[in-house]
Amino acid sequence: MAAQGRNADVLALFDVDDTLTAPRKPVTPEMLEFMIQLRQHVTLGVVGGSDLVKITEQLGKSVFTDYDYVFSENGLVAHKNGELIGTQSLKSFLGEDKLKEIINFTLHYIADLDIPIKRGTFIEVRNGMVNVSPIGRNCTQEERDEFEKYDKVHNIRPKMVSVLRERFTHLNLTFSIGGQISFDVFPQGWDKTYCLRYLEEFQEIHFFGDKTYKGGNDYEIFVSDRTVGHTVTSPDDTLQQCRDLFMSK
Repeated sequence: MAAQGRNADVLALFDVDDTLTAPRKPVTPEMLEFMIQLRQHVTLGVVGGSDLVKITEQLGKSVFTDYDYVFSENGLVAHKNGELIGTQSLKSFLGEDKLKEIINFTLHYIADLDIPIKRGTFIEVRNGMVNVSPIGRNCTQEERDEFEKYDKVHNIRPKMVSVLRERFTHLNLTFSIGGQISFDVFPQGWDKTYCLRYLEEFQEIHFFGDKTYKGGNDYEIFVSDRTVGHTVTSPDDTLQQCRDLFMSK
């Protein structure tokens, strides 16, 4: 239900990691309180590459009441006012044989990859994407931080993406680097712009994200004609930009 005085034609749409929360960390009480205030002014939405379980872990079980729209896996699983309004499945779209081809090649590549440490869960097949982590998603936060620094110097993820993009040209896939340790693989058009099909009613959509550069997982929606894109550097920066944009009048 729209709050009295809220501009129902304007949607503020947020990425999760490094926009609403620190990477893979829970949302702070300050951010939760701010979103309650912001929702008095504009409609709110969140779009993340992670599945609904991980988004709920970060944003809390109240995510469906805190936000009008919740788009997990880039919007391939879409909720409005807590109700499921759409889903899409990678397995049914690609088929098991093509999916297995991607997984087998990727695991062979990681097996031959020489990096300081490896842990477990290198591939996670989600509803709408394959998430690939060269170090493995079972690493600790300290190991995540170290890999992120290592990756910035040695370009482990960009090089791997380049190889996979060339190998699977025939499948028309998109490769999107996000977070600290992984990248996502999905069919073209299944980036965060996928969620915009559910948002036709809005005259103005403001998107806030940190990885808005080309190749980052916020890029496509950031440059979309349907959005006004805002690059943020941290959750604190998100707060400040939203205050200035929506609450200073």
